[in-house]
Amino acid sequence: MDKYDAIIIGAGPNGLAAAITLQKQGLSTLLLEGSYSVGGGMRTKELTLPGFKHDICSAIHPMAIASPFFRTLPLAEHGLHFVKPHYAAAHPLDHGSAAMLYNSVAETADGLGHDAKAYRDLVAQVADGWESLSSTIMGPLRYPANPLQLASFGIKALQPASWTAGRFRTEQGKALWAGLAAHGIQPLSNWTTSAIALVLAAVGNKHGWPVPVGGSQSIADALASYYQSLGGKIQLNHWLRDRGELPDHKVLILDMTPAQLLKIEGLGFADRYSKQLQKYRYGMGVFKLDWALSAKTPFTDKRCQEAATVHLGNTFAEIAAAERAAHGGQRVEKPFVLFTQPSAFDDTRAPAGQHTAWAYCHVPNGSTEDYTEAIEQQVERFAPGFRDTILARHKFSAVEMEGYNPNYVGGDINGGIMDIFQLYTRPTLSLTPYRTSNREVYICSSSTPPGGGVHGMSGYHAAKTALLDHFNTRIA
Repeated sequence: MDKYDAIIIGAGPNGLAAAITLQKQGLSTLLLEGSYSVGGGMRTKELTLPGFKHDICSAIHPMAIASPFFRTLPLAEHGLHFVKPHYAAAHPLDHGSAAMLYNSVAETADGLGHDAKAYRDLVAQVADGWESLSSTIMGPLRYPANPLQLASFGIKALQPASWTAGRFRTEQGKALWAGLAAHGIQPLSNWTTSAIALVLAAVGNKHGWPVPVGGSQSIADALASYYQSLGGKIQLNHWLRDRGELPDHKVLILDMTPAQLLKIEGLGFADRYSKQLQKYRYGMGVFKLDWALSAKTPFTDKRCQEAATVHLGNTFAEIAAAERAAHGGQRVEKPFVLFTQPSAFDDTRAPAGQHTAWAYCHVPNGSTEDYTEAIEQQVERFAPGFRDTILARHKFSAVEMEGYNPNYVGGDINGGIMDIFQLYTRPTLSLTPYRTSNREVYICSSSTPPGGGVHGMSGYHAAKTALLDHFNTRIA
């Protein structure tokens, strides 16, 4: 039987990142994936009609192009190309106009009129210093190389979005901030909810919110191709139930959340560590829709057709109330909806003249309810006539999302709630959260810092830790 220095379980963005990091150091590695293809949250499939390609989970990828790890890889040589829409995001309001997140701080600020200074004061320093700041905030807690820069970011990031929104005077400014913060999938009154708004705004202004040509699967395929070019091995359709089933290896790295870790036999965790994993908290789930469309979505403000993502929720107050209610287990009739339209920028996604669209809203964890009507009403609210363009639709309830990917516990696509108690101390309270109680076993999923998103940084940091622990190899 083959022997490996390391085996990585799970070929999502973090599993692929861990495998690449180890393989680049000359180790022998094997990447095992339980599903039919690599990708995890980066898969594309014809969910509705032939010729219509839909991203099953992630669709727009600001963090993929801004990731300190991904930016070091020659992924364009392996077929990955991005398109950057004219606007990173749009936020339409009931009166017919929209607030826009442009691909620069200056344009975004100017578009907000009276709130120009407030936006610059919040975002400009983060956008300008992203290259140095990102390596610090996208990893575990540690002493930073740039403490003053981090302190400036942290003072704003730790605040609830409901506080930082108070800096804005206009309805447009507050609404745009709400839409950005609501990507955190938790009440906007929670501490640290300003962090996700700051990061997404800054990255949008610095790099845009890009669309991968061919679908999110293109990112996974490029990562897998690069990994294999280094000599790495991939095995699909292999579900791990017992560590004893695996070939000989020195290190095991798991791209799994705590709920999955606890189901695997033979990991040798100490009782205390297992109890900590049992206490890990998951957040809201998502209900997701994909549509095959006969035409572009007819937004009242036509600029929305040129935005990578459209936030549908109207005012800050309405979005905050919806997120609070869903977090509290209630059904929301006017949910906050994240809507994307990849085919507007990538003509490989649909037959000529036709389009795809993708949307989800936040729902109570484990919900089985159907939110199709609620989501489509929100789209129709800001794009009258949208329903007339629908050719077919595909639904995923929160429970069905977990059925598709067991890491999405209860439909939680972030691998656990990213509130102040689990932003950096995930999945356990540790300065090296990628280590488990078994020194041969590591965790690299979105349940470790920096959390959810397609960036590969959790995988990179887990592999970096294992390299130092077992192979006396230190990397930057």
